[in-house]
Amino acid sequence: MSIYLQHFALAREPFSIVPDPGFLYPSIYHRQAVAHLKYGLDREGGFILLTGEVGTGKTTLTRTMIKRIPPHVRVAYILNSKLNASDVLASICDELDIVLPDNRELSFTKQCIDALNSDLLAAHAEGKKTLIVIEEAQNLTPEVLETLRLLSNLETSTHKLLHILLVGQPELLDILAKQELRQLNQRVVSRFHLSPLDKNDLSNYINHRLHRAGAKRPIFDDACVAVLFRLTGGVPRLINLVCHQSLVAAYSIGAPTVSAKLVKQAASEILSQPKKSSLSKSLLIAAIAISLLIAALAVIYVSNPSAFQLPATTHKEIADKTIPDKMIPDKETPDQGQLIVEPKPETLPAVSEASLSSAISVDIPLPEENIPDLDVPAPEVITNPFAGLLALWGVESVEAYSEEELAVVASLQNLRAEKVSLPELASLEQINRPGVVWLRVETGYLKSYVLAQLSFNAVTLQDRQGDVRMTLKAFQAAWNGSYLYLWKPPQGYIGPLSVTGNNIESNTIGENTPLVLDWLQAQLRSLDNNSEIIISGGRYTSAIAQQVLGFQRQQGLVADGILGRETLMRLTQLSANNIPLLMEAM
Repeated sequence: MSIYLQHFALAREPFSIVPDPGFLYPSIYHRQAVAHLKYGLDREGGFILLTGEVGTGKTTLTRTMIKRIPPHVRVAYILNSKLNASDVLASICDELDIVLPDNRELSFTKQCIDALNSDLLAAHAEGKKTLIVIEEAQNLTPEVLETLRLLSNLETSTHKLLHILLVGQPELLDILAKQELRQLNQRVVSRFHLSPLDKNDLSNYINHRLHRAGAKRPIFDDACVAVLFRLTGGVPRLINLVCHQSLVAAYSIGAPTVSAKLVKQAASEILSQPKKSSLSKSLLIAAIAISLLIAALAVIYVSNPSAFQLPATTHKEIADKTIPDKMIPDKETPDQGQLIVEPKPETLPAVSEASLSSAISVDIPLPEENIPDLDVPAPEVITNPFAGLLALWGVESVEAYSEEELAVVASLQNLRAEKVSLPELASLEQINRPGVVWLRVETGYLKSYVLAQLSFNAVTLQDRQGDVRMTLKAFQAAWNGSYLYLWKPPQGYIGPLSVTGNNIESNTIGENTPLVLDWLQAQLRSLDNNSEIIISGGRYTSAIAQQVLGFQRQQGLVADGILGRETLMRLTQLSANNIPLLMEAM
């Protein structure tokens, strides 16, 4: 029993670094991660990626998932990733209780794969799924990754037989992005990067763990939160280390609570600090070097004093020669990177905890979120950027925790989700729809926002706390170029419509194509009363293409005569009043 437990009336250590599922704090990021894992398991096989920096809680989240996974899902949990291909196969067979036949005519790898294939077919016939979980997957060799890819090929005529969850550090993404692993990377059906805690979550994280450990009162002062976030960046493992050391320090002096000063002292003891011995040695060497230099200059001065005389120059000439231009401040240097936070006057309706849990925990429920009232109120259940984007289109949803789920929810509302990589801001003006952007914040991680408005010198973003205004220059510097937005196609639209040189439609005509053409004719007519109504028998003819071509030229779009997404979006923008826009006037 730790020495400070009795002093603080605790039943167990609240800040152990052991990945105990019972202590998992279900932050918004952990809930999103669970949604991604659930989505991956619901798909018919493939790879699932869970990445995050060291200490962000990947293993704790994985063990929580395994502990509460449905009984029809079998799990092979591989902890040691520094194995060769044969050992990995043997470990998988051992975890699934597969007995290997004694056949010396076949290689060991062949025996493992054949036995695994037979077992998977039998499990599939019984309605069971099989999940392989590999921790520290960034250590896997290309040979092992290729073996796992080949395992993912095990299938029936209609179903994949394996789900493979790779849990690793961010460098795993760089490894999978290599050319030789592109086949595996293309088989990833769901991926999520687990970020550190937000500053607003930190106090509840601390109180959550204290409550799980038996605390009945607040132990950390309010001022500790800002200090902890600055020192740890919101990384749970570092928070645990500093908090544990702080409790020990408070116990040693008989303090009933932990102050910010104690937190700083604890952090200085356990976080990386330069060694004093090395610093002292460097200072000693520098002092000796300076002493020798002074002695040498003295000898030169005695022997030749004229060597130290400066040529006659004016004060202005000296100043001109010694002050570089870059040291002279500009007349106006506005702070282009400043964030201006404006609280929302009206937020989205609060979602009850029960509805949120039922939404994302059908098959893989998180542990019950029971944050104690330790003078710090539990945070209101608030939205995420995907649900926030839907809300701008009048769609309320708490289930959109991933890009895939956003696309599904959007399709139910006759909306389509498009994610593009844009080279410049001018492309955003062309799209002119609100969307999700990813910005690199001060901690170095990417954080998602809803880009709600765009003006000539600023943008308005939305996150879980409200509106955030940012200068255009700061936005460009932080944005990674990815943009995910929604648009509304006309009823019956499947894909682009075009004609070939022989006036034959290049795409297959759907049964609803006439509906699209009727809509197109109505929109062109509403914009120009002189627009001719063309009878085409439900086909996208050259005459209609010429009308589209004229509209494209008038609007400054790519003039190709193809009725595609950009043309349809501009038509909708000009004719509909309920379309959310980035810029009200183009």
